[in-house]
Amino acid sequence: MPEQNFDVAPVAAVPTVGAHDRLWRVAVFLPALVITGLMVWALHGLFETAGMTGFEYVLLVLIGMTFVWVTLSVSTVAVGLAGRLEPADTLPDAPPLDVALLVPVYNETPWDVFGNAAAMLQDLTQQRGGHRYALFVLSDTRDDAIAAQEWRAFQALKAQAPFPVHYRRRTDNTDKKVGNIVDWITGWGADHEAMLVLDADSLMSGRAIDRLASELAADPQAGLIQSFPQLIGANTLFGRMQQFSGVAYGWLLAEGLAHWSRTEANYWGHNAIIRTRAFASSAGLPHLRSLSGRSDLILSHDFVEASLLRRAGWRVRFLPRIAGSFEETPATLIDYVLRDQRWCRGNLQHLRLLATRGLHPVSRFHLFQGAAAYLMSPAWFVLLVFWALLGRDAETNVISYFNEANPLFPNWPPAMTHIDSAIFLVVMYAMLLTPKITSAVIIASHRKAARLFGGRRAFLTAVLVELALSVAYAPIMMIQQTRAVLRSLTGRGSGWQPQSRDAQRRSLRTLAAFHWVETMLGILLLAGLLAGLVSWWLFPIMASLLLAVPLSALSARPASAMSRVLSLDNPLTLREPTIVSNARTARAELRAHIDTPNIAAE
Repeated sequence: MPEQNFDVAPVAAVPTVGAHDRLWRVAVFLPALVITGLMVWALHGLFETAGMTGFEYVLLVLIGMTFVWVTLSVSTVAVGLAGRLEPADTLPDAPPLDVALLVPVYNETPWDVFGNAAAMLQDLTQQRGGHRYALFVLSDTRDDAIAAQEWRAFQALKAQAPFPVHYRRRTDNTDKKVGNIVDWITGWGADHEAMLVLDADSLMSGRAIDRLASELAADPQAGLIQSFPQLIGANTLFGRMQQFSGVAYGWLLAEGLAHWSRTEANYWGHNAIIRTRAFASSAGLPHLRSLSGRSDLILSHDFVEASLLRRAGWRVRFLPRIAGSFEETPATLIDYVLRDQRWCRGNLQHLRLLATRGLHPVSRFHLFQGAAAYLMSPAWFVLLVFWALLGRDAETNVISYFNEANPLFPNWPPAMTHIDSAIFLVVMYAMLLTPKITSAVIIASHRKAARLFGGRRAFLTAVLVELALSVAYAPIMMIQQTRAVLRSLTGRGSGWQPQSRDAQRRSLRTLAAFHWVETMLGILLLAGLLAGLVSWWLFPIMASLLLAVPLSALSARPASAMSRVLSLDNPLTLREPTIVSNARTARAELRAHIDTPNIAAE
């Protein structure tokens, strides 16, 4: 598995984009750019009434940078709606594949990992695709006690598994997950035409696994096919909020993404099937050399691997309609933030890879979008500061320059009145909420779809609750992501640690220490509001930041202790998928087996 050279394009040329694919991309990007351009043009006309300054140009650039991503999500939803009208492709017959199911683990709970594996293998026995499967648990666990439990869980699973099961623990976890997969490919990969990469918390139905294998077999040019994982394990308010959002709104954004990305889709690191030889020959990752000469591992490797596969001429596809693909969700706000901090540093590395030779333009966009997802939070924060400094009107502006004795200072700010502020914020919020509202209207207008959420009234109530919670948590996430970006840029980004899978109720002291920045900013905004210096349109942001600690505590509240209004029921909670309940049973059985005294004594 040779390391790829980012400075030299491979011999294999990237296939040209067809007219049909180009049409979908124009339908996404052109409206987004036009709408953003019109917004910036209108604000420029407003600012120009009193003469433009450098400060105002910076403000316009920030508005354009943030607003374009909002409009892109809206146009992606529109493409998703149009794409739903296209008939689904029929799957031709193809020879069966030898597929390896890979489960990399690092200090995870053994009975959860092997319980999920047992449920998936058992479900695969009911499939008729003809594919041959084998499971590999690839352990990078450093804790010897956990490793001993992994070995006992492996022996228990192997004794009853309907397919071959293998377990390997590395002595040194060189290059983390990237090195773990490379070790398997170079040691065992040649025996398997495809590998289905899973995370420790991944769970897939046998039908979903078999469908991915059949799709790859039927498309010899495909190097990777990504499924659309739904969230499970949502037992807290914050988890339910994410789960409901994914089920109710995520499907439409996923449809749009699949239609405009076409064969230049992305890879999310798990719940995807990959052609082994294609990956081995074209996706080997070198280390990056920092400005200080340090050798840096590529952390968010999945985006880069997808880009390299496409660079070598392999198709990378995203199939959001394959049901039965699941992953667990962070249980609390703090757990979500800690995971975000790990991702932030890796995604910002993508900026250093944009100049890689031979990448497809869409692959470059995916890399840039991954970094921009975090850079937009500092941009939003700077806009918030500007907005607060602008005040309610010209008289309350904090940084006005009205000095008749010094003509070198321009008269600033323009007549950005309270009504103008309201119009801008209403437009911005409307665009932000359009994807969610569109999905909600579609579901509410179809009785069968609404019934999956407990009926139209229950669904619309849950939509209102989810929207309110999203608005409440968004400013907190903005501040936390801004801090993560600053830490990453200064070399203080957090390491790649195991994710917390279980909800933890933190003490008040821990919550206050974690959210002290948001709380202080909320106090400053409140002081500005009471002094009449800040527009009352910023009240929702002020309230969210001021209440960061109680909102964080609320995020950990168990779903079982919540009222029906806050339960955010959805199809995954009202009718739990069979594979999920089977996995829970298998987890419990394995835990009892591992904890049995006579087993432990061995």
